[in-house]
Amino acid sequence: MNIYVLRHASAGTRRANPVLDVKRPLDKEGKGQCILIGSYLNALKVHFDLVASSPLKRALQTASLVSTEVGFDSKIQPTPALAPEASLGAFQSFLNELGQQENVLLVGHNPNLPLFLGSLIMNGSAAPGRAAIRLRKGAIARIDLTRRPGMLHWLVDPRILRGVYGNATKTVRRQARKAPGKT
Repeated sequence: MNIYVLRHASAGTRRANPVLDVKRPLDKEGKGQCILIGSYLNALKVHFDLVASSPLKRALQTASLVSTEVGFDSKIQPTPALAPEASLGAFQSFLNELGQQENVLLVGHNPNLPLFLGSLIMNGSAAPGRAAIRLRKGAIARIDLTRRPGMLHWLVDPRILRGVYGNATKTVRRQARKAPGKT
């Protein structure tokens, strides 16, 4: 099974009131990040069997926009196992319920998403969550869970995608030089 772990895209400034923060939507930058991530996944020809998300608005929006970009047409599964306050145990229980899915996208939050990612790639004898992994908003990682511990194949930050796609769309043709003496 391939697990794609995605931190929700940019959603502006955190709200002091937790009731309002749950409803915080993606901002313009976050929507752009989702398009970049979807384009990247399309270039890799990734298709998801399941997309699961934290029930918070910004995570559900991220999951929805990325899913639309890659042509995922099933319903997104909201789960408290990916919420900001979710425990490692709840996350592991959720993973055990996934069955024989081949490619799964999980959308969640810091600070627990890096902990969950670390638990997938650490040897079982190591303390869970000791891997120092930084997930910026809109960062996505692919973990192969065919064997345990899982293998981290890649981790991509939206800033990298912006740079790659920005350079790829620039013209590569040189401008013709003017002959000396001509104006």
